[in-house]
Amino acid sequence: MAKLNAPLFSFNAAGQIAKALVYFGWKGIDVVRSYVIPSNPKTTAQTTQRGYMIAAVAAIHTAQGLAAGMMAALDTIAYALWGSCYATPRTWFNQIVKNWLDVEVAGNTPALFYDCQITTTTPGQIDVDIDTDEATLANATCFWGTSKTALINSVACTGVMPNMLATLTPTVAGTKYFFQIRANAADPCEGARSGIYHAVST
Repeated sequence: MAKLNAPLFSFNAAGQIAKALVYFGWKGIDVVRSYVIPSNPKTTAQTTQRGYMIAAVAAIHTAQGLAAGMMAALDTIAYALWGSCYATPRTWFNQIVKNWLDVEVAGNTPALFYDCQITTTTPGQIDVDIDTDEATLANATCFWGTSKTALINSVACTGVMPNMLATLTPTVAGTKYFFQIRANAADPCEGARSGIYHAVST
């Protein structure tokens, strides 16, 4: 790209000329580049990857549209918190899609986690109730700790799928705890994770 001053003898320019040059603004700077027709060969790999993305978006919309037990603000905030742990932070939506694609590429079954309920926050204990959209998920673990990037404790989830229960203990009154549900290794949904939730032990 070439940086321009008063492109085409004007203060700014946008659009293409004779399918040769394209003028546009980029980060507040007037620039120009050659006209390019994007390639879209629709290879098998591309089509497969797009199929994964379509399925991920459809699953999110389905979870948000449930009449009861839907994906709510608490869940999207948790996925956003997980996305914030990376050097290049992601939105909650992009974090879900990224995890979905990673699980698909690994040859496993993706799963969403939502409708999280903190049912108990007594001194010494926090009880968690969360749902998943994937019935084939058989075994999951709740990882937890006092930092979103150091979930150093773990406890096996119980309950009848797709409803999962976990008890975080021992906890200290007044302390904030973070937790994330992860499908176990060798589970059909291995690699699938929830967002990172948090609760204060009262």
